[in-house]
Amino acid sequence: MLKLTYHSHACFSLTNSTYHILFDPFITGNPLCEIQAADVNPTHILVTHGHGDHLGDAVDIAKRTGAVIIAPNELAIYCQFKGAKVHPMHIGGAYNFEFGKVKLTPAWHGSAVIDGENIIYTGNPCGFVVEMDNKQIYHAGDTGLFGDMKLIGEMFDLDCALLPIGDNFVMGPEDALIAAKMLQAKLNVPMHYNTFPVIEQDPNKFVDNLRKNSLKGKVLEPGESVDL
Repeated sequence: MLKLTYHSHACFSLTNSTYHILFDPFITGNPLCEIQAADVNPTHILVTHGHGDHLGDAVDIAKRTGAVIIAPNELAIYCQFKGAKVHPMHIGGAYNFEFGKVKLTPAWHGSAVIDGENIIYTGNPCGFVVEMDNKQIYHAGDTGLFGDMKLIGEMFDLDCALLPIGDNFVMGPEDALIAAKMLQAKLNVPMHYNTFPVIEQDPNKFVDNLRKNSLKGKVLEPGESVDL
């Protein structure tokens, strides 16, 4: 059984009996996260971009556990310089890992590590489509709405789409609804909201609007899981 667990913001775990895939592990310093970085033991870590609320604890967790960080090339190389095992990829590329297949999708956003007064560019941001246990999960990453989401929906029979709704830095609920219509996933889960005041949103209202448009959505509380 493939299980998806929400840890707040854009951090999710995707697990079966063998593998633990961790997305965007912003754990330390996250006021909504219910887990501790020292307690998670992923086999692989997928990072969409270099901002601190997504790269988060990835390097420290990878160094402690031996997990491989899968990320866009420049960000992966940055993590490698910091001592992590990495697998670099880039937009449009796919690779068959032992747990399943990963394809990188576009994301309209930025990507950099802020180190004091220095900004370290970490390449293009991305989203991920993960095919695992005959299921297809789309993690949109931090992104605005873009028309090629329709193409992603046509290319994949998505079982679940993880969509940002926080607005300001990413799609707001109205744009995320349009994205869900284009993607036509069997289940839509809102993310990237309420962590900070500037991205406060009502996820239940978003899910209600999905239902009004004959789409399925579910709000997951931090620590809550759904079987896919």
